[in-house]
Amino acid sequence: MKALEGIKVLDFTHVQSGPTCTQLLAWFGADVIKVERPGVGDATRKQLVDVPNADSLYFTMLNHNKRSIELDSKNETGKEVLTRLIGECDVLVENFAPGALDRMGFSWENIQKINPRLIMASIKGFGPGKYQDCKVYENVAQCAGGSASTTGFLDGPPLVTGAQIGDSGTGLHLCLGIVTALFQREKTGRGQKVSCAMQDSVLNLARVKMRDQQRLKAGPLTEYSQYGQGIPFGEATPRAGNDSGGGQPGSILKCKGWETDPNAYTYFIIQAAVWEKVCDVIGKPEWKTEKGYAKPPERLDKLTEIFATIEEWTKTKTKFEVMDICNPLDIPVGPILSMKEISEDEGLFATGTMVRVDHPERGEYLSVGCPVKLSDSPADVKRSPLLGEHTTEILSDVLGYTGDDLARVIASGAVGKIKTAPAE
Repeated sequence: MKALEGIKVLDFTHVQSGPTCTQLLAWFGADVIKVERPGVGDATRKQLVDVPNADSLYFTMLNHNKRSIELDSKNETGKEVLTRLIGECDVLVENFAPGALDRMGFSWENIQKINPRLIMASIKGFGPGKYQDCKVYENVAQCAGGSASTTGFLDGPPLVTGAQIGDSGTGLHLCLGIVTALFQREKTGRGQKVSCAMQDSVLNLARVKMRDQQRLKAGPLTEYSQYGQGIPFGEATPRAGNDSGGGQPGSILKCKGWETDPNAYTYFIIQAAVWEKVCDVIGKPEWKTEKGYAKPPERLDKLTEIFATIEEWTKTKTKFEVMDICNPLDIPVGPILSMKEISEDEGLFATGTMVRVDHPERGEYLSVGCPVKLSDSPADVKRSPLLGEHTTEILSDVLGYTGDDLARVIASGAVGKIKTAPAE
C-alpha cells in the first residue's frame, strides 16, 4: 500500500512548479488527475521538443504516474464534469494566474460548497501585496527571493542558479503544505486553502543569506573570502563566489585535467576538526602548530593563500582521487559531477534516484526519480500520460458516467477527442 493511496488529486497545474508538486503526490501513491485543455494540453508537452511527434522531456520528466483528462471548463458540460471532479477529489492544485478559477466560476467559496473537505492548493509568484498580480518565472523568483543578489563572484553581476529553486523548490514546499493539510483534515474533517509564493520559497532556501544580512551589523563576515582579501563589506549580504556559506571555510579547487575538462574540480572544506589531517595530506605539517595557522580564527585572513596551497595538491589528483584520499580521513570534499556523469552513475539508478522510463512515443528516456525514500512505500516511476489518455477511464471509474450519460458528455465536445491507451 502506498502512503497516499486513496487520495485523489485534481491537477490544474502546468509547466514546472505545480507539476513538481503533483508528481511527488503521485509518487507517494495519490491518484493524480491532470486536467488539460482539449487538443493543447500542458504547454510543456511541445516545448523544447527533441523527438518529433512526441511529448518533450520537459513534460515527461514532470508528469510521471498521473492520469490525463482533456476538459473544456468553458463548456457547460465541461463545468458539470469539473464540478463532479471537485466533489470526488481530496485536493485541487493550481498555478493559474490570480483570479483564473474565480472567473471559471470556481471560487474558494463555491468550491467549499461543492466539497467542504477539499484542500485547494495554489502557487503564485508573489504573496499578497503590490506585486501579487505579476507574472513570475523561475529566474524572476530567484531574483526577487534574494538568491541572485547573493550568487556569483564579488566582481561580477548577480547570477541565477542551475537548480530550479523557484519552480521546483516552490513545488516541494507546496507538497509539504498539502500533506500537512491532509493530516489536519483527519482531525477537523475540513479542507482548507494552502498557498505558496515562489518569492517566499526562494527566500526560505536563501535563509542563510538573510542570517548574514543581520550579522553585518556586528561587523565584517569573517568567513567570507573577501575579508581575508581586505575588501570592505557594504550594507547588503555580498556575493560570495564559492565560499561555503556556513561556519566552515570551503572552496571549489582545480583538479587534474582542469585545463581540458570544465568539471575537473572538487569542493574542499577545511573543517577545524580535521585541520591537522588536511595539513598532512597537502604536505604542510608545520601549519598544525605555526602561529597564524594553528587556530581557526587565525586562519580567516589567510583563506585565499591556504586554498591556493591546497589547490596545488588537488591539481595533482583527479577529483575522484581527492575523494578517495580525503573521505577515509573525514575531510569533507566532493567532486563536481557533470550531468553526463550523473546520468551514467549506476549507483543512482540502484537507489531509484535516477530511472529509465519507457514511453510509447519517444522510447526510453532518463529521468530523476523520487528524492524521498519511504521504506514502506517505495515510489514506482511510471511514464507520463499522453494527452487525454485516461479521459474515458476517469469519466466512468471516478465519476460514474455510463451508457447514455457517458455518450452525452463525449458528444458535447467538453472532453476532447476520446483516445484509447496505446499498447505498451
